[in-house]
Amino acid sequence: MIRIMTADGPGSRTITVDGTLSGEGVEAVRACCLEALSKEKPVRLHLREVSAIDEHGRTMLHHLAAEGIDLTANGIYCSYIVDEIRSAGLSKRRCSR
Repeated sequence: MIRIMTADGPGSRTITVDGTLSGEGVEAVRACCLEALSKEKPVRLHLREVSAIDEHGRTMLHHLAAEGIDLTANGIYCSYIVDEIRSAGLSKRRCSR
């Protein structure tokens, strides 16, 4: 089960996710994020009450971060995954210089 909420601010859009980021929920979040990016405003994906993320969900988060979406999270589990994704992105940038 997943719940996706969007909120438009003056200069950005925030997408908040609750539930489990797995199965069909992964595609729903991806589609929502890509649609938000098409508006040419900064996008933030906030994992608020996410209890589990499967491998497809992690891969999607990596791709969304590479597209420029800012990832944030509540809780130890999701915060760890977001930090891991950010670190991987920084490592790739350092290697490509």
